[in-house]
Amino acid sequence: MKDQPALIYNLFPRLAGPFPDWTPHLERAAAMSFNWVFLNPVSCPGFSGSLYAVKDFFSFNPLFIDCKSELSPTRQFASMVERAHSLGLRVMVDLVINHTAIDSPLVKEHPDWYKRDKNGKIKNPGAYEGKKLVALWGDLAEIDNQNSPGRRHLWEYWWQVVQYWMGLGVDGFRCDAAYKVPSGLWRHLIGLAREIAPGTRWFAESLGCTIEQVLELAEGGFDYVFNSSKYWDWRESWCLDQYEQSRKLAPSVSFPESHDTPRLAGELGGDLAAVRQRYLFEALFATGVMIPLGFEFAFRKKTNVVRTTPADWEDTGADLTAFIRAVNEFKLSHDIFCREYPAYPFTLADGTGDVAGVIKLAGRNGPGALMMINRSSADTQHVVVDNLRQALPGGAEIRLVLVGEQIRSELVTGKKFETDLPPSGLWLLMRDAG
Repeated sequence: MKDQPALIYNLFPRLAGPFPDWTPHLERAAAMSFNWVFLNPVSCPGFSGSLYAVKDFFSFNPLFIDCKSELSPTRQFASMVERAHSLGLRVMVDLVINHTAIDSPLVKEHPDWYKRDKNGKIKNPGAYEGKKLVALWGDLAEIDNQNSPGRRHLWEYWWQVVQYWMGLGVDGFRCDAAYKVPSGLWRHLIGLAREIAPGTRWFAESLGCTIEQVLELAEGGFDYVFNSSKYWDWRESWCLDQYEQSRKLAPSVSFPESHDTPRLAGELGGDLAAVRQRYLFEALFATGVMIPLGFEFAFRKKTNVVRTTPADWEDTGADLTAFIRAVNEFKLSHDIFCREYPAYPFTLADGTGDVAGVIKLAGRNGPGALMMINRSSADTQHVVVDNLRQALPGGAEIRLVLVGEQIRSELVTGKKFETDLPPSGLWLLMRDAG
């Protein structure tokens, strides 16, 4: 398979059901021109049932096994991976090595692998906002990957886990809470994996990381990190500041929603134009992009790692699959949107309404694109660019491009450009390399 930018479809297992039922979702992902499928943990969970509370790393969650099938659970999973490959999709699994389920047999078999408080009790992972503890997961036991007396055997165990998945045909790993795991362990695992399969790809969950932590992850060998552009309001400078700092370290993945966030269609009150706008922006902003199962149908119910079931499938009447396919194919056909080129805020001219300007440039004679983003979902906004050649320098022609189910493109002549941008519109001025 050609190593294109990572266009990722998150097939959320609890919503999809048993492995043999995943074929339609894989076919739809391929039809939308995604090239990766990301699977949240499918291993056997502990008492809580949470996908991320892994009890046994070498057996499957019973929820995803078809008991009526003549195939073993392992063969059911491997067959699913083979079907994905036949459709041109690579498969990545969630690698959770920062913690296990509190009732994992490893707690008793290897008590020295775990972090403990001053009273000797195994620590539960938590989430902090500053110094304030905002969440504590009592169903989890935190691993001590750095200072465990049994570190050598612990690291060997994690390598066995990686080999297990690679043996089932998996092509990559999305590494949960990657910044909480020592970079030395990542270098160890990534290095060993690439000796066997050089094409294996590694994706670091890095949301909330400092730039120093992103640098450490990149130096650990990760191919991608995740960015925070989903939370950008197209006003403050922080998103482009972060992008500029991190883009030279590793390519990043954008997303309009994830399994951890509310559904975008729910947040936007079902405004499909605004949903399309956000997906288009995320797809064009960084090298990679990801959506979860159901985004293409504007699902509104947030996924839950403990409670979601296939019965939560929604009949919304919406279908964005043709639009998403068009955006993905447009992205893949333009190098400016497939690499981490510099991106800057662009100040639009007087007379412009509530419109954000974001420009990506690949050098003076390389390709360039100016995104004009109507922040309003209710009103048309006027936009003015005073000097096109100053905005997009170089000798090539400049085109106005409208990306939808059909791509519209027209030559722009003259020094000044102005137009009316519809509600939730995102139009492009583009210049090819010249």
